Amino acid sequence: MTRWLIRPLRAACMAGILLAAIPASAADTTLIVTVGQVKPGAGNLRAGLYRDPATFRKEDKAVAVVSTAATADHVELRFPGLAPGRYAIMAYHDENADGALNLRFGMFPTEGYGLSNNPKVSGPPAFADSAFEVSGSETRINIDLRY
Repeated sequence: MTRWLIRPLRAACMAGILLAAIPASAADTTLIVTVGQVKPGAGNLRAGLYRDPATFRKEDKAVAVVSTAATADHVELRFPGLAPGRYAIMAYHDENADGALNLRFGMFPTEGYGLSNNPKVSGPPAFADSAFEVSGSETRINIDLRY
């Protein structure tokens, strides 16, 4: 073989070896969230996962949103394929299944809600109070809803 063909083949082989040495995916963490104190009944349990403090609680800007029927006191939600890092969650019982946390006077929740770390808040919750680290192959957290 000519020299001009051997060098690219050697480079391709080296690149393949190096890529094989890297873990299959940097986004291989599963976050498991147990939401407790859910009033079983009508509607859905929704949870938004956030990574950016500027978009915290803006569901349309969430990294991921999970929704399931609110049928049990404790509900387990999964967020697979996450990159390690700092995240926060806001979960709520969407009792009327309208896809939004309903508010009275635009600021007081009328449906049950909860935040990661279960902080006690008065006023809009801050990302920093709810932030937690996702790492390893699996991270587990608990959130209790307040009605």
